[in-house]
Amino acid sequence: MVRFRAASDQALLVYLGDETGLRTHQRVVRLLRVLQSEPLPWLRNLQPAYCSLLVSFDACAVDHAEVENTLRHLEKRAEKIALPAPRLIEIPVCYGGEFGPDLEAVAAARKLKAESVIELHSSQTYRAYFLGFAPGFAYLGDLADSLAMPRLATPRKKVPAGSVGIAGKQTAVYPFATPGGWNLLGRTPLRMFQVGREPMELLDVGDEVRFHAITREEFSALEMR
Repeated sequence: MVRFRAASDQALLVYLGDETGLRTHQRVVRLLRVLQSEPLPWLRNLQPAYCSLLVSFDACAVDHAEVENTLRHLEKRAEKIALPAPRLIEIPVCYGGEFGPDLEAVAAARKLKAESVIELHSSQTYRAYFLGFAPGFAYLGDLADSLAMPRLATPRKKVPAGSVGIAGKQTAVYPFATPGGWNLLGRTPLRMFQVGREPMELLDVGDEVRFHAITREEFSALEMR
């Protein structure tokens, strides 16, 4: 069932499910792709999330009722769209040490060895549910229950770019050096966001992501490219 809620005088939230997961995610992506392929003259911005799509519009051209009516029709069409196979993006990670200062603490909290944490984190295929927080920051799910961790009680003032962290049942890569409260397991030499690259973001909504462990020497070699 689709639900709508006004988010502001020029934005409408479309709820396409109540639980995170592949089925709800695909409903969000289908409606997103329809709106991207057939942009409406009053459409200003689209922001997908786990279970919803935020639609910003020109309030001088349409009101909430008109936007809702249009989206109801488009959502019914979107249900019949076959989504293409997702891209699979491989991300190399140097785990632990200065790159993963929380690896040992996560292992202790989950009663695992550090090697088991690395194996669990890198053995899963994740899905990019949405981008937010910072350009190129993709929220990836779903992390194994055995690795689920709360955010740090005190966020770091500066998390290095490329840091790979976990929080709740999510994992992500910090594209820039920013404050952050996720548990850091490692770091990738890949640039998640790069001006001048097309597209600038390495990951997009709907992508599948796998991490694989590399050595410090391999990290340095890839970083220099």
